Amino acid sequence: MNIKTLTPTILGVILSAIPAPAAQPPAPFGPAPSPRQLRWHEMQYYGFIHFTVNTFTDKEWGYGDESPEIFNPSDLDPRQWAEVAREAGMKALIITAKHHDGFCLWPSKYTEHSVKNSPWRGGKGDVIAELAAACKENGLRMGVYLSPWDRNHADYGTPKYIEYYRNQLRELLSNYGEICEVWFDGANGGDGYYGGAREKRRIDGLTYYDWPNTWKIVRQLQPMAVMFSDGGPDIRWVGNESGDGSATNWALLRRAEFAPGLADRKALAQGQADGTHWLPAEVDVSIRPGWFYHTDQNDRVKTVDQLLEIYYSSVGNGCNLLLNIPPDRRGRFHEIDCQRLLDLRKALDATFAEDLARGKTATASNTRGDDPQFGPAKLTDGDRGSYWAADDNVRTCELTINLGGNVPLNRVRLEEHIPLGQRIESFAIDARADGAWKEIATGTTIGPRRILRTPTVTADAIRLRITGSRACPTLATMEVYCAPE
Repeated sequence: MNIKTLTPTILGVILSAIPAPAAQPPAPFGPAPSPRQLRWHEMQYYGFIHFTVNTFTDKEWGYGDESPEIFNPSDLDPRQWAEVAREAGMKALIITAKHHDGFCLWPSKYTEHSVKNSPWRGGKGDVIAELAAACKENGLRMGVYLSPWDRNHADYGTPKYIEYYRNQLRELLSNYGEICEVWFDGANGGDGYYGGAREKRRIDGLTYYDWPNTWKIVRQLQPMAVMFSDGGPDIRWVGNESGDGSATNWALLRRAEFAPGLADRKALAQGQADGTHWLPAEVDVSIRPGWFYHTDQNDRVKTVDQLLEIYYSSVGNGCNLLLNIPPDRRGRFHEIDCQRLLDLRKALDATFAEDLARGKTATASNTRGDDPQFGPAKLTDGDRGSYWAADDNVRTCELTINLGGNVPLNRVRLEEHIPLGQRIESFAIDARADGAWKEIATGTTIGPRRILRTPTVTADAIRLRITGSRACPTLATMEVYCAPE
């Protein structure tokens, strides 16, 4: 066929039948999460368990001279912990395998200061093993807290203690199945028992633990486990223990400037837009005033309203929420705590029962290459793995969802497609009522997740205006809900 002999009409028909070349995904921008970090982001909400000799001495920090004989819970039941956590909507449980007092909840072969010398289970018990089995049975992941500071050990402050610490880390990571998170506390050095010395010992937090080589043990034995500390290396402390996240929250940090026990709290809260590593924030907070159980705090368990505020401040601002529930002296979650957790689950279920935007028509002022694979329909398809993206030169954009009629709404949930990095730095949300647009919320970052609480409005459409982005924006989902009054 000679193309020169074709009429313009026929040539146009032929050319229109040739599919346009598919647009390429945006190039990653800045640091991006690893597979282990992406899995951690999906967990969102999980439980902390502070339990040791402190539970029986009524202390928050044990001195290290506590006798193992005082550890004797009357009805220890990790299965109850796991069942309550599952019913509460949690995805994992992290336990204080060893707190600062040095007492070990497993029969470590490297110390006598452990459950093997307690009356519990006749010295044959293993709390970590029981919890691992209970988590597996209930579809939960398990993490461990191993305090770097040890107020009991005679060698703390010397190189010999680092060998001891790493041996215990290997025990925990080798004998209890998959570990999802390893928690390194920032409390390091001070007064303690130290094998009878009863003195104050100071260490250099930057060099003493030789963290890079300690972290290698975790990478080798549990490659999918994330490590927590003030500066990662995988996830960071949010800078407080009150349950507060930051409305501006970059999942990035200049990691070299941070170490366990050494951190700028403002930077931990907000992250750093020019960060060198993907280091998202975890919010750790207790359901009670203390981290360990105290009978006189039974009337001070956080209310559902308080827990909801924590949820929106943490999960709603792109952090993960690690909520502590301390077992009592029986070795069970107290009934009051259990009821609060279940009532929180009911409140969240009622709020997020129906995504009013699911399956609705969405439009965008720009779509990458006009290619449907990056089109606005990805925002409402119910798949948080698909995403809308803009062309490379775009930094502002409008995305509109027609809700198909007037509906009341007061929650908007957004997510960037974080496998390609965090980009959006400012946005606004409008609702259309009676044909007129009204701004109902504004914000800075979106990142892994942003849940906006707005006044209850009745609208037939909702619009996201991306007003600033460090690179072409992406968005995985735009969900709309109405929480009961």
